[in-house]
Amino acid sequence: MKPLKLPPCSLRIKEGPGNRLIYDPLRRKYVTLTPEEWVRQHFVNYLTGWLGYPPGLIRIEAAFTLHSMVRRADILVHDRSGEPVLIVECKAPQVKITQEVFDQVINYNFSYGVRYLVVTNGITHFAGKTDIAKRSFELLDRIPDYETVTGDEP
Repeated sequence: MKPLKLPPCSLRIKEGPGNRLIYDPLRRKYVTLTPEEWVRQHFVNYLTGWLGYPPGLIRIEAAFTLHSMVRRADILVHDRSGEPVLIVECKAPQVKITQEVFDQVINYNFSYGVRYLVVTNGITHFAGKTDIAKRSFELLDRIPDYETVTGDEP
């Protein structure tokens, strides 16, 4: 798999029937190792190992309904009271982060109403803060840590 611009991490990979598998510690099972899953596992490691996100408050492929279709948020983070606070959309390293990718995560946010959104392909990362009442979106200069996304910022 392609090296990413994320901190190194130790991942458990094994050969499966016809494909490679990677262990997802949050789902507690091996899943198919796709380029997107490679990015997701590295990004979860970054969130938990470097930015203080509690693993127990992170959901992977969180299902929800949007326009009568089932969708899945790649990574959904909750605060300690169970409210969603951050959505991360992961793409394969070769996928360019475009307005269409941002639109996807912004549409997902209609179901959750979180204040923070992140889009990553493992090479390029964008984070933004939303204000649903003002219908605004502000790009941030870094991925926010857990304390920031759960704090009472103005």
